[in-house]
Amino acid sequence: MPGRSLSILRSATLLAGGALAAGLALPATPVGAVETPAATVPTPPPLPPERPEALKPPVAEPAPPTPPARPPELKPAVAEPSREPSKDLAREPSRENGRDKPPESGQEAGKEAPKEPAKETAKETTKPEIASPPPAPPARPPELSGAAALALKVTPPDDSACRTRLKRLGVEFEPLPPISEGQCTAPLPLKVTKFADGVTLPQGATLTCRTAEALARWVTEVQIEADRTLKHPLTALELGGSYVCRGQNHDVDAKLSEHAFANAADIMGFAFAGRASIPVKAMPDGSEEAQFLGAVRAKACGFFRTVLGPGSNAAHANHLHLDERERNGGHRLCQ
Repeated sequence: MPGRSLSILRSATLLAGGALAAGLALPATPVGAVETPAATVPTPPPLPPERPEALKPPVAEPAPPTPPARPPELKPAVAEPSREPSKDLAREPSRENGRDKPPESGQEAGKEAPKEPAKETAKETTKPEIASPPPAPPARPPELSGAAALALKVTPPDDSACRTRLKRLGVEFEPLPPISEGQCTAPLPLKVTKFADGVTLPQGATLTCRTAEALARWVTEVQIEADRTLKHPLTALELGGSYVCRGQNHDVDAKLSEHAFANAADIMGFAFAGRASIPVKAMPDGSEEAQFLGAVRAKACGFFRTVLGPGSNAAHANHLHLDERERNGGHRLCQ
């Protein structure tokens, strides 16, 4: 039996040697060693989702390129103010230090640092001039009143053209000397006695030429209305007053009336051929007298700037007041 075991051992040895010869490699791990697991690489975390376009910040535009420096030969020569030598020497190191300093971190590369304004090195030795005040206006002259107003001379207007028109209208008149009673004045008054077609002013009227012309043109319209409404021709105007030096409505404390300047006439009534005269007053409604008075009063507003009569106020209840008072903007008072 021992011989048989030895032969079996030899056979096993030969088989092992044959296996090695055939290129079969046996594991080199020693018996009893513990095999370590292979190292694993960690998986990276997932990427976050992409930000929407609406929430993305705006992309800053690139800064414009800095223009090239101007050549020295093209720079305008700047005259430097005179400086004291001691101050210049004291400031030179600071200038050199300023040149050697690198640009601040906030400044972009390639851009020149902003230049500081030149500091004044010399104080003004002369004080600023104080502007002289404007000259005072001349003293206002005292108000003209009393004797000063009476001594004031005013050149009267030229009314030769107006007098020519009066003659063409058939008006009979004569010039009067200038009127001057205190503040009541009429430099070129006329005395009017008759109008066209024989219509008379028995008392005569002292008027300015302009007022006389307006009255003459109105009388022509009165003649037409008399023939149409009354069937009787007009023969005369009953005059209550023309030039009178007084206040308005005969009030001594009131403003001067236009009568004080021969610029007004008061008509008390109308005379006709073949019938009774018609006084200026309130007439029964619907009567031919009321119709006539209403028509001639309305026509007067086209020739005079002021027309007052019955119904305007108590002072004009018995006559028509006609005047040529100037008002702002050509305003007329027709009541």
